[in-house]
Amino acid sequence: MLAKSRRMMCSLLTQTQRPLACYWSSPSIYKNQPSTYLSRFSLGFLGPISSPATRAFCLKSGEVGGMASSLQNQGSISYLTQQEAAEIDETLMGPLGFSVDQLMELAGLSVATSIAEVYKPSEYNCVLAICGPGNNGGDGLVAARHLYHFGYKPFVCYPKRTQKPLYSGLVTQLESLSVPFLSVDELPEDLSKDFDILVDAMFGFSFHGAPRPPFDNLIQRLVYLPNCGQMQQKSPVIVSVDIPSGWHVEDGDVSGEGIKPDMLVSLTAPKLCAKKFSGPHHFLGGRFVPPTIAEKYKLHLPQYPGTSMCVRIGKPPQIDISSLRENYISPDFLEEKVEADPMDQFRKWFDDAVAAGLKEPNAMALSTTGKDGKPSSRMVLLKGVDKDGFVWYTNYESRKARELSENPHASLLFYWDGLNCQVRVEGFVQKVSDQESEQYFHSRPRGSQIGAIVSKQSTIVPGRHVLHQQYKELEEKYSDGSLIPKPKHWGGYRLQPERFEFWQGQQSRLHDRLEYSPQEMNGKKIWRIVRLAP
Repeated sequence: MLAKSRRMMCSLLTQTQRPLACYWSSPSIYKNQPSTYLSRFSLGFLGPISSPATRAFCLKSGEVGGMASSLQNQGSISYLTQQEAAEIDETLMGPLGFSVDQLMELAGLSVATSIAEVYKPSEYNCVLAICGPGNNGGDGLVAARHLYHFGYKPFVCYPKRTQKPLYSGLVTQLESLSVPFLSVDELPEDLSKDFDILVDAMFGFSFHGAPRPPFDNLIQRLVYLPNCGQMQQKSPVIVSVDIPSGWHVEDGDVSGEGIKPDMLVSLTAPKLCAKKFSGPHHFLGGRFVPPTIAEKYKLHLPQYPGTSMCVRIGKPPQIDISSLRENYISPDFLEEKVEADPMDQFRKWFDDAVAAGLKEPNAMALSTTGKDGKPSSRMVLLKGVDKDGFVWYTNYESRKARELSENPHASLLFYWDGLNCQVRVEGFVQKVSDQESEQYFHSRPRGSQIGAIVSKQSTIVPGRHVLHQQYKELEEKYSDGSLIPKPKHWGGYRLQPERFEFWQGQQSRLHDRLEYSPQEMNGKKIWRIVRLAP
């Protein structure tokens, strides 16, 4: 009965609602509108970040990958001995002034974001965190809380609770979220029946000796999983925190009969045993330790992208492209609930994309076709939208401009991945007025204005150095702050919509597609709304 109720609970996936557009304003494109703590965090080089993340923490990188970048040469990464890890721990908790709860919070967040990087809650929803009595177990408790907020259904098995305020507080936080705590007796013998992800947070690098009950039995259940999983369509994945429980911190799985996790989340820096890890997903979690420690221990670690709390180590596993799929979960999108005017519906979705914090929500694919009938597409940025249409700016001597002069019909495509929706717009294109182009040109950063003069878009250049040289010359020329003249070959276009299609992803590929097309009724233009088959 317990197993059945847990599975039923896991199956009730909460539908995600669109963020409210009132969180912040849209861009103005609308006219008129005490024991040594476990070693934790990245000591990586704290230089400038080269590739910003598009989402908070670990974002999608191939959507199973996220924006978490990868250190390809695994042999160049530093690995810590047990003694080095303990020494770094003492430094963090001593002269550097960090507290256990600070470090544990960041460690657990790193674990949760690593999981979210690879295993999406739409497919791997039910999570069991098996937590030991020490700091590694505390990391698991924190990870469970964050996973709850990330949209997962976490359960916790915490058989040997640590009676200290920090750990009691973590338990209280989870109980306030109605996260179920399961005793060992309540767990099914075969963990694969009820859970999609098993978080191994039992023992860390400071553990010595053989695991005692009940953890010896719990470890054996995880070891057994690969065998029982062969009889199922999808077996649960194992995620180990810092070190697979039962492994030797330096020698790894000595007997060869230990846990073989699918994901290892190393903290601070990988321990030596991580060299024996052969699973598909190895992440480094946290980004915390100052450069002085990195220099002292000569640590070589990958940089973290953007605001990410995790970074992939080594090459991501090879993916069968045909198996990549997403089972979308979206709110209902019904004819009787949409706006009568497609421009109003567009603004509503655009505001949702801005409120959700999506990167460049005004990015759109522009497709054109010249007289040869061969289509071409590229990404451009929407810079204005009003009752007359959608505006962008470009070089009037570019390929797209040439094709628009031959065939002034084009299509736009907006895709907002975080909202599971896209908008297609088709229509007639014409240039905006010189005054409008002039006004926008001088609203741009001066560097962008100079760049527009330097770039003879779509023409062949001998090398990047030529562009830099021309840019430098113009930068010097206008260094006195004088007005930079808009080039005659640069300006805006406006697409006047003749057709809209709003698409929203739904489960089992039964997507919503609502098409707006103009009709005349009593001398007035109205928009006819019809549903198209997905």
